[in-house]
Amino acid sequence: MKASILIILTALLFGSCKTDLVSLRVMNPAPVTVPAYVKKVGILNRSIPSNENAVLNTVHKINSLDYADLNKEGSKEAIKGLQDAFIETNKFDVIKILDLQLKSPGAGIFTSPLAWVEVEKICQQNNLDALIILEMYDTDVKVAPITAPKDLSNPLEVIASVQQQVNIMTSVRTGWRMYEPKSKLILDEYSTGDNLTYSGAGNNLLNTVEAMVARKEAVKKLSNQLGYLYVNRILPYWINVTRDYYVKGSSNFKIAKRKAQTGNWDQAGKLWEKETKNSSSKIAGRAHYNMAIISEINGNTDTAIEWAQKAYEDYNNKLALRYVNILKYRKQQNMRLSAQQQQQQ
Repeated sequence: MKASILIILTALLFGSCKTDLVSLRVMNPAPVTVPAYVKKVGILNRSIPSNENAVLNTVHKINSLDYADLNKEGSKEAIKGLQDAFIETNKFDVIKILDLQLKSPGAGIFTSPLAWVEVEKICQQNNLDALIILEMYDTDVKVAPITAPKDLSNPLEVIASVQQQVNIMTSVRTGWRMYEPKSKLILDEYSTGDNLTYSGAGNNLLNTVEAMVARKEAVKKLSNQLGYLYVNRILPYWINVTRDYYVKGSSNFKIAKRKAQTGNWDQAGKLWEKETKNSSSKIAGRAHYNMAIISEINGNTDTAIEWAQKAYEDYNNKLALRYVNILKYRKQQNMRLSAQQQQQQ
C-alpha cells in the first residue's frame, strides 16, 4: 500500500443494502506548488496603513471600535506564527522576518501586488529566493444586543448602557501573497479569518482595563494561529474519502465482506477476482467494480481505472462510471503530489 492512502475504517454496515462503505485516508497535494530552488524565504509585513490613508484608517478604527495598536500587534503575531510554523516543518533552509517599512492603504484592504522591481531588490539585498508578505490585516467589532434595548438604536449607546447585555464579536482577517521573483510569479494569494465572541454587559466588556487586555491578548493569539495555519497552503495534507463496494451477489461476495470487515482486503480481493468470470453479467460487473476498489486501496490507480472502466463499458455497472471519474481525478492529484515530493528530495 502506498503512503498516500491509508484505510482508517474497514466498513460501515447498512443491513440489507447491496453495498457497504470503506473509508480511506488519502494524501492530497499542497494547494500551492513551490519550485524546488526556493530554499530561502523572507516574511514581510505590508499591512500597516500608509500616512496618506491615516484619516481613512482612523475612521475605520472608530467604526469598528478598534484600539490604536491592536492591528499593529496582531499583524506582528500573525507573522511570528507563520515563521514558527515554517521552522517546525523544515520546509525551507532559511526563513526570516524582514524589518522593512512597507505600507498599505489600510482599513482592511487587500492591496495591489508589490512591484517586481521592489520584490527583486528585497530578495537580492537579503539573499532570498521568495517573499511571503502579509498584505492585509484587519480587526472588526460587531455589537449585537442579546435582548432588544429600548430607545437605543445606536450601537455606541448600547455599549454605554451598563445594564444592556450584548454579544461582542471581533473578526480578524489576514491576506497573504507569496512572490517568486525568478519566474516573476505570485505563487499564492490567499485571505482567511476567524471570529472571537464575548457575552456580557457592553460597558464592562469594552471599557474595563481587564476586559480590554483580555480581548487584546485573545486577538493576538488568534492572529498567531492564522499565521501558523498559512503553512498548510504549501504542505500536502490528508483527507478522508469513502468508497462504495459490493457485498452481495454470490457466496464469495458474502465471504469477502467478512474478510473486508476484519481488514483482510487482499483475501477479499482474491474472492472478487474469481467472480469476474461469473456467467451473470451483473455479478461479474460488481466483481470488476470491487477489483477497482481493492486496486485503489493498494495504491494502483491506473489498474483501478482499468477495472472500473471495464465494469461500466462491458457490464453496464452504474456505480463504475462515477468511480472512473473519481479515480481519474485521484490520478491527477497523485501526479501533482509526486511532483511536489520529488522537488523536495
